Amino acid sequence: MRYLPLSDADRSEMLRVIGAGSIDDLFRDVPEELRLKGPIDGLPLHASEMAVERHMTALSRKNMVAGEVPFFLGCGAYRHHVPASVDHIIQRGEFLTSYTPYQPEIAQGTLQMMFEFQTQVARLFGCEVANASMYDGSTAMWEAIVMAHRITRKSKTVISSGVHPHYVSVAKTMAKFTEDELETAPPELSAETDAERLIAGIDGETSAVVVQYPDILGRITDLTPIAEAAHAAGALLIAVVTEPVALGLIKSPGEMGADIVAGEGQSIGVGLQFGGPYVGLFACREKHVRQMPGRLAGETVDAEGKRGFVLTLSTREQHIRREKATSNICTSSVLCALAFTAHLTLLGEKGLRQLASLNHARACEAAARLAAIPGVELVNDSFFNEFTLKLPVEARPAVHAMVEKGVLGGVSLGRLYPGVDKLQNGLVIAVTETATDEDIAGFEAALKEVVQ
Repeated sequence: MRYLPLSDADRSEMLRVIGAGSIDDLFRDVPEELRLKGPIDGLPLHASEMAVERHMTALSRKNMVAGEVPFFLGCGAYRHHVPASVDHIIQRGEFLTSYTPYQPEIAQGTLQMMFEFQTQVARLFGCEVANASMYDGSTAMWEAIVMAHRITRKSKTVISSGVHPHYVSVAKTMAKFTEDELETAPPELSAETDAERLIAGIDGETSAVVVQYPDILGRITDLTPIAEAAHAAGALLIAVVTEPVALGLIKSPGEMGADIVAGEGQSIGVGLQFGGPYVGLFACREKHVRQMPGRLAGETVDAEGKRGFVLTLSTREQHIRREKATSNICTSSVLCALAFTAHLTLLGEKGLRQLASLNHARACEAAARLAAIPGVELVNDSFFNEFTLKLPVEARPAVHAMVEKGVLGGVSLGRLYPGVDKLQNGLVIAVTETATDEDIAGFEAALKEVVQ
């Protein structure tokens, strides 16, 4: 039996104080059609621990394990090799037990790690300052949009069609409560990005322009003209990076004029993990630092002149008055940030560049072989480790058919953009250093069969 310390009278009084007629009123933002009307059909009301364990184990065996088959999924979550030493480091007691310190100055090791993490992210993104992590990439992008709103005092944001649709969906959900105006569109299945559309959409009411780099189709574009157009109108450029390994090989967004760079750090140090927990990355120009969400660790000296670390800025609602907070997302994923920092430190700058070069080389090899299949067309004329194919058949059934052959062969655009007819034959493929010659050959053979 559950322990419920409140009586019916207590609950009624709480509802009265907040102005709610019933507990159901607390869920009014959840669409009616998505609410359960009763117990889930087929799910027993209770079961023994052993029975639940056996049932869940049987369900898990239905999964296709990423490391056991040719794996080419991407679109914001990437399979890279994470050295065993990373897991060893993050499980050390001094990190694991204090990764979100509430008396931070006594956890000097954690604060130093946060400081190192910020330095790494700032250098990767080409910015002057970075925070000590966010919840994940999608919410980091939204935080960048509302940060730009605070800076410019405008509420219109022009979002590139190349931004991940799940990130856009998160932004649209949050914008319902802030009255921000978001302009976006689905991408075209072509090598050209929508840079011209973005520039044409900038006006005096524009707060920010949001681009993804590389974008959802894997395309890479020069952000400089977009940044210049945004700045000329008093707007900011926000760049979103979902594959930070790419920045070991291509120019950083900050170098091209981005004012805020947000992204997802999963591909460095953090495994796929069925979608989380992940780690949001966030950096900006120093002049905007006091509008940046999250928290920052800073370096200082103590009373004896010894090097030390402190929380320099903490702008979340759990640290300061709610109405003064720049963010109300309290989770900062510092344990995943530690994994990111451990992995990137082990690689070093030279290692990251080598890893990026290997990713690009593997992707070029796979793209050439797959595009040679009759009827298959390579959409991109530039890419890092992710590219898009246009198939002669609908991509989503093709992906399912390849699964039956033991190949996880990419992400169909039909899954990401249901109902957008012009994208249904698009297949996004990610090729990392984990793809072997045998994996690429197996993918090639499977794709040949399903498109014929």
